[in-house]
Amino acid sequence: MASIRDMIVFVTGASSGIGQSCAHAFADAGARLLLCARRKERLDDLAAELQTKYGTDVFTLQLDVRDRAAVESAIASLPDGWKDIDILVNNAGLARGFDKLHEGDVNDWEEMIDTNVKGLLWVSRNVIPGMVARSRGHIINIGSIAGHDPYPKGSVYNATKFAVDAITRALRMDLVDTPLRVSSVDPGLVETEFSLVRFHGDEDRARSVYTDIDVCTPDDIADAVLYCATRPPHVSINEIIIMPTAQASSIVKHVGPLK
Repeated sequence: MASIRDMIVFVTGASSGIGQSCAHAFADAGARLLLCARRKERLDDLAAELQTKYGTDVFTLQLDVRDRAAVESAIASLPDGWKDIDILVNNAGLARGFDKLHEGDVNDWEEMIDTNVKGLLWVSRNVIPGMVARSRGHIINIGSIAGHDPYPKGSVYNATKFAVDAITRALRMDLVDTPLRVSSVDPGLVETEFSLVRFHGDEDRARSVYTDIDVCTPDDIADAVLYCATRPPHVSINEIIIMPTAQASSIVKHVGPLK
């Protein structure tokens, strides 16, 4: 296990779910945390918790990754002690709506495309050049089983996660002549705010997604992300697909106790 102590780890979408768990995992490993999200109060609470629990340095940015100009400005204006990002975890993402394509809400589509694809691109475009110049860095993109195995009523979300997979693979080729590594961690069912966001705050409907299934936790996914980041420099974990034991594909899962 390679040490990441004192490395700067930039986690997008860090205020909840997988991003928040990644922040804890990297802080526990001794990294310095650069965290961004839209919800400043949650970020501030998380930063205080990390500093108290692990004694780690934390720098927060209230940032919507969909805003290209804001991303460019925020990264360009980082203080000197935070500019040299070692690990980028492109975690910010969401699903909106669960409809057949011909019945879908185009506003939901735009939010997913702008966050899951464009947001990842804006952050990557502004962070990776510095990594290349320093000849060190690791990009870890949080994808989804939906980027490998599409399902009904998820066409646009599926498309955005297929895009993440394609960007990750192509980026690895673009950087093959550098020491930089590119990984993706692609979860199946994980109990977070994901379904609550997808169903526009309908708590009962969101809760039903996880009923009677022993699903993954955000900490399970963060553990996989940390594993990618702590391999020796000559080893690249290109892709991890991680799902509950009771899930076999995007749509094949077992409800109830496993025999």
